[in-house]
Amino acid sequence: MSVSGTAATGEVEHMLRQVTPGRYDAYEALLRALSTPATGQVWMLLWHGQAGSPDAQYGSMEVDGHAYAPAVTSAQELSASGWNRSYEVVDGLDAARTLYPDRHGLWLNPHAPGGGVGVPWADLRRIATGLDRQPPGPLRLSDPAVEIPHFYALLGQNAHRTPAIRSLRRAWVQPALGQPYLSIGLDVYDASPQSVDAVRAMMQQSIGAVPDGLSVSTVAMTDEYDPVVMWMRANARPFYDREAHAPAQQQPPVRQQSPAAGYGYPATPGAY
Repeated sequence: MSVSGTAATGEVEHMLRQVTPGRYDAYEALLRALSTPATGQVWMLLWHGQAGSPDAQYGSMEVDGHAYAPAVTSAQELSASGWNRSYEVVDGLDAARTLYPDRHGLWLNPHAPGGGVGVPWADLRRIATGLDRQPPGPLRLSDPAVEIPHFYALLGQNAHRTPAIRSLRRAWVQPALGQPYLSIGLDVYDASPQSVDAVRAMMQQSIGAVPDGLSVSTVAMTDEYDPVVMWMRANARPFYDREAHAPAQQQPPVRQQSPAAGYGYPATPGAY
């Protein structure tokens, strides 16, 4: 993890000031600032040890049952916070890579009026793996209401001919920004290159049955950090299940959840 005595300041702090409840565009701009090396630096507050030492340990705080590591956005904010222990200056990208695997978020300027802003671990994962690779949250997840029986039937038939597929699930995803889409959860027996190619071919053979204007994406059910996968495992029965020897009965409609509460995005004012 990179450590520096001086750091470029301003971008993260500026974007942080624009964030208010419901301003997901401003929040997304904050995430982009955090993900930019050199200009996306934060001052991580250390509970134990010194910067760069093997025993260095980030501070920790809990908000609504979710863990966060506190940080400040500049030397000026560090002084204003009254923190009298050590600290470590790191790129937001490095902090994200360190924190999200342990499901720790990042809380910026907790000393500030209003309590600062919390970045949940699900968004740190987006920073760590690439913001454009995952939909912006909080996500509204529900059982699909769109009626496309021909697509589901064709996909089930093609899945049955694809030995790598164990089961398929589905969810309707409404990102905080952008258009809603249908997500197909792929549960496979193995992730060998041959299996990946076979599953890709299965989707290509089926996607022509999707009506124009409807976006379809896929997620791997083995991804334990994906909020969509987490929701599917908790709420969506397979609509194709090889081991049941027949497509499962369609699940009764699932009542739409609050914005992804419990799936990496706590429903807490100030935490997105």
